[in-house]
Amino acid sequence: MRRFILTGAPGAGKTTLIQVLAEHGHAVVEEAATDVNAVMIARGVAHPSTEPDFIERIVALQRERRLAAQAAVQLHDRSAICTLALCRFLALPEPVSLASELADIEGAFERRVLFVDNLGFMTPTPVRRISFEDSLRFEAVHEQVYRELGYELVRVPRASLDERVGMIERLL
Repeated sequence: MRRFILTGAPGAGKTTLIQVLAEHGHAVVEEAATDVNAVMIARGVAHPSTEPDFIERIVALQRERRLAAQAAVQLHDRSAICTLALCRFLALPEPVSLASELADIEGAFERRVLFVDNLGFMTPTPVRRISFEDSLRFEAVHEQVYRELGYELVRVPRASLDERVGMIERLL
């Protein structure tokens, strides 16, 4: 199996890219953190990241989705490495479940990570409640964590959607 990670700042266009790549027939694994946030917000939790089991919920959903994916070539919208970056960005402790998942994925993903550059702006949503300035700081933490763990970042620069999709498809 070849598993590719697509990552970058919140609002960089990853989800849109993943959707178009799925329409082109690529096997994709959707991001977990956004879904965990959405479910918790729908249940009335105003600030999901302050809940004690927030990271564990993300890790569990990431693991479930990773294990369910069976295609020979897969594109993952984020990974447990992104969850480690989230812990560091939010100054949250790294739970045992995350350490276990990071150990389990060692060698499971391609070492070349598709790092989607920010678009120069960010549109907040009911789930994405981060400022553009904070998204840039989060982007830097992502970059640092991936490099620290020995991954090569392949930049997907600002460009039209078609150009970005084409670039990613050439890299697969």
